[in-house]
Amino acid sequence: MKVGVLALQGAFTRHCDVLTALGAVPLEVRTPVDLEAVDAMVIPGGESTTMSMLLDSSGLRTPLAGRMADGLPVLGTCAGMILLAVRVTDGRPDQRSFAAIDIDVRRNGYGRQVDSFEDEFPVAGLDGPFHGVFIRAPVVERVGPTVEVLARVDTIPVLCREGSVLVSSFHPEMSGDGRIHERFLDLAFSV
Repeated sequence: MKVGVLALQGAFTRHCDVLTALGAVPLEVRTPVDLEAVDAMVIPGGESTTMSMLLDSSGLRTPLAGRMADGLPVLGTCAGMILLAVRVTDGRPDQRSFAAIDIDVRRNGYGRQVDSFEDEFPVAGLDGPFHGVFIRAPVVERVGPTVEVLARVDTIPVLCREGSVLVSSFHPEMSGDGRIHERFLDLAFSV
């Protein structure tokens, strides 16, 4: 299982560590050639506007969009959720998303860095609660009819799936719990 991890900016190293622990082979993706070698993709947290600009300057945006249109399984966490959403509120006017999952998100919807928090919540299909780390996290404001909400904090969706796309507003790679990544690998290699 070769799982690409977008390594332009953000928390990509921890995703690689979790994937390795689960028996997958993570590949840091920085160029279109790197992308050709992967069977699934992780778009990590980081700064979504910076990541958006780096997707353009690296030449990765168009080939990644093409691979996703062809069914490439993708896990997007925090900024990755923003980059995969259909609509982004409070983004820069030039920020572009892939529109790979039918959700609308608000950047930094929970607040600034000082408003970051941790919470435990149930996740559909997992035994026991998951400990989520929310850092300047996006808030899901709308969920399309074909999107499955897998977890909520209070009433707000924090983990969603549509087809082969799985997104979280939290950082599962920082929890010490590999179950979200494991679920993604199951999804990626059963599609």
